[in-house]
Amino acid sequence: MYNEVHKRVEEKMKKTVSVYQNELVTVRAGRANPSILNKITVDYYGAATPLKQIANITVPEPRMLQISPYDITSLADIEKAILVSELGLNPSNDGKIIRLIIPQLTEDRRKDLVKSIKKMAENARVAIRNERRQANDELKKLLKSNELTEDDVKAGEKTIQDLTDSYVKEIEKLLESKEKELMEV
Repeated sequence: MYNEVHKRVEEKMKKTVSVYQNELVTVRAGRANPSILNKITVDYYGAATPLKQIANITVPEPRMLQISPYDITSLADIEKAILVSELGLNPSNDGKIIRLIIPQLTEDRRKDLVKSIKKMAENARVAIRNERRQANDELKKLLKSNELTEDDVKAGEKTIQDLTDSYVKEIEKLLESKEKELMEV
């Protein structure tokens, strides 16, 4: 019984860290990285389609992304999707491909991005602490229904706290790494 709770909470915490990692990848750091376009969807024949499913995205230069649509007729829709996105990039369309020049980040923009990733990190930490609380509540319910002993519950709470600490540390490492990347560029 206790092991099921432990496995479930660990899976949820892993997923929270994974979601945070994916959010960090989409934060633009002044270098061309195709993953900054992961959240962009294009209205393709009436369906919201992820950009990476309808175009090939390459990095021909360190500060440039090149988008080559599989269907040339979708070029204008891709350009429009990039313009309305929160990326703040101006696409350059030559009729066959779209080029995105990644501008150098200003000091103010770097600080804004660092604030943003810190907020994301705090949200991830809160999610992990919520998962800890839910798991502890579940253990207490099992104690009340006499499915676990008090010693089992204490051991379970300690294990869950250790899990929580390790995943919070992982989030801190990811935050520190991304913050360093943003401030060095």
